[in-house]
Amino acid sequence: MSQQSRGGGRRPVTMKQVAELAGVHVSTVSRALNPATRPMVVAEAVARVMKAANTLGYRLDPVAASLRTGRSRLVGVLVPDIATSVFTPILTGATARLSTHGYSAMVAYVGADARQQLDLAGDLIARRVDGLILATVSLDDPLVGFCLAEKLPAVLVNRAEKEARVPAVVSDDMRGMQLAIDHLVALGHSRIGHLAGPQQHSTGLLRRQGFLQALAAHGLKAHGLIEAGTYTREEGAQAAQQLIDGHPEITAIVAANDLLALGAYDTVREHGLTCPHDIAIIGHNDMPLVDLVQPPLTTIRISHEEMGRQAADLLQQTIESADSPVRNVVLPPRLIVRGSTAAPRKGRIKSKA
Repeated sequence: MSQQSRGGGRRPVTMKQVAELAGVHVSTVSRALNPATRPMVVAEAVARVMKAANTLGYRLDPVAASLRTGRSRLVGVLVPDIATSVFTPILTGATARLSTHGYSAMVAYVGADARQQLDLAGDLIARRVDGLILATVSLDDPLVGFCLAEKLPAVLVNRAEKEARVPAVVSDDMRGMQLAIDHLVALGHSRIGHLAGPQQHSTGLLRRQGFLQALAAHGLKAHGLIEAGTYTREEGAQAAQQLIDGHPEITAIVAANDLLALGAYDTVREHGLTCPHDIAIIGHNDMPLVDLVQPPLTTIRISHEEMGRQAADLLQQTIESADSPVRNVVLPPRLIVRGSTAAPRKGRIKSKA
């Protein structure tokens, strides 16, 4: 196997040289340097091999290894091009766990256009990726069908399809909404509106369903439900404008994500109202820094890093075992109470602002 040179025109370091310095057989070196087979080697021998490889400047040639094994040890990760800091911890968890499995990640930011996503997936296949982690899917996504047709292992993260065709790691979106409504009702709210996310995504659809189901469990009905076209602060402000204008009686807003909630902050201020005294607001995701806005945002926390780690594990299992069952991992959310929620103020004006 050809290896990288140490520089200065010296001949490449060989696995045999590493074995001689470490005092082990060449096959032991091969297993010790491969994350997939490393557990087969005793820890003391692995340490000697690693030390010898570092001393000699030995580096595996990924191209040669790919030709020998039929695997590139590369994984593609597709995230939305409007990706917020929500996806940063997912990527952190996924790439760190992939590394422990011996894989490197190629991250691509893509738009909502299905043709663009399919073209990019085709490019990644041409680069011999072993699988894909997809954070872009809609409820019935052509990209998933493409991966299945190409027999390319794929795992969904944060969003899922309507029909479980490939493994997925998601948060319990309906449970998250139950936590939000329970909290508001306990504070005394009954006139609650919802800023829903895009309904072509499982997060938007399930959180909307969870909102309505949670209200019904308390014998309540929604006081306004506005769907945002995208998960952005601007869309949140526009949707909140419609919600407050159409339902000036509301005392609380539950948003499908934190950016929509921050847009609601803007609209509440524009109406001369205050949060939480006039309108309490709850977000969803617990993005970094939402504890630093004024007032700090009450939200539903999702374990994003764990989501990324679980997605990496599922993909590794799918790559290693083609007949592994389709499995969905649903992570429990948590309510994080901060300053944006409080009991409704008595006698708040109910006319249009």
